[in-house]
Amino acid sequence: MGRILEQLHEVIRQGGQTSSIAKLLGFRLTAIEAGAATVEIDIDERFWNPMGTLHGGILCDVADAAMGLGYAAALNDDESFTTVELKINYLRPFKAGHLRAISKTIHRGRTVGLMDCDVLDDRGKVIARCSSTCLTLRGEEAKGRSF
Repeated sequence: MGRILEQLHEVIRQGGQTSSIAKLLGFRLTAIEAGAATVEIDIDERFWNPMGTLHGGILCDVADAAMGLGYAAALNDDESFTTVELKINYLRPFKAGHLRAISKTIHRGRTVGLMDCDVLDDRGKVIARCSSTCLTLRGEEAKGRSF
């Protein structure tokens, strides 16, 4: 197991909050393996848009976290990454309750990877489907970055 994956397992043991944005929004990492992650969040009216449903930006944040963490967990110790493209399809409105963003690797090349993520409600209904293209960074590009 690589250093990053070990760190992420420790994050789960410590409550699952991986970053300042995770603390601000209240989402947490609940499962991790190289190339896949699950991030969970409880939704209430704090996250509503003017129409009284969950704001799409929250769905993007949770899905982006799940995909990024899954990608990071497969990196070598001397690598980092950045997201170069993020796409989301909103499939149904959501108001309140528990959501799980489950990511998996679709393709991992030497430089570019493709991640996929479904955001599910407690009944297993897909609320949103997302994908991201990640760029693996090495050498000087990776210096000073957490992952």
